[in-house]
Amino acid sequence: MSTIQIRNRRASYEYEFIETYIAGICLKGTEIKSLRQGKAALSDSYCVFFKGELYAKGVHISEYEKATHYNHDPRSDRKLLLNKKELKKWERKIKERGLTIVPVTLFINDRGYAKLKIALARGKKVYDKRDSIKEKDMKRENDRFHKIL
Repeated sequence: MSTIQIRNRRASYEYEFIETYIAGICLKGTEIKSLRQGKAALSDSYCVFFKGELYAKGVHISEYEKATHYNHDPRSDRKLLLNKKELKKWERKIKERGLTIVPVTLFINDRGYAKLKIALARGKKVYDKRDSIKEKDMKRENDRFHKIL
């Protein structure tokens, strides 16, 4: 069984992660089949609270090719499954200034269930982004130097 792992690479560049959770995600039959083929994208996605429940918005799961007229909407909102205690904790933190919940990774676990790694995040300033790029470049240079030796 191949491991499916779809990452939101832009999230780590745009946001500073404070806390992460792994949440279950409610999917329809054609959505999970398309996800098993690796046809999903997390760019420009975010999470919102609606009536005390957490939903992922903007997660794109392509339509399943072999489905008939029972196919799903690729951009529909998907409910995330967390404990009530965790939901209430994060809902309180979201009300703080400048915090948001961002999907980081979409994957299928060992038992075959789709999971979404989400992070409570704070937006980075321009100078923080420059620091991130500088650190990444220095790490790359160190790796090259150690490969030569």
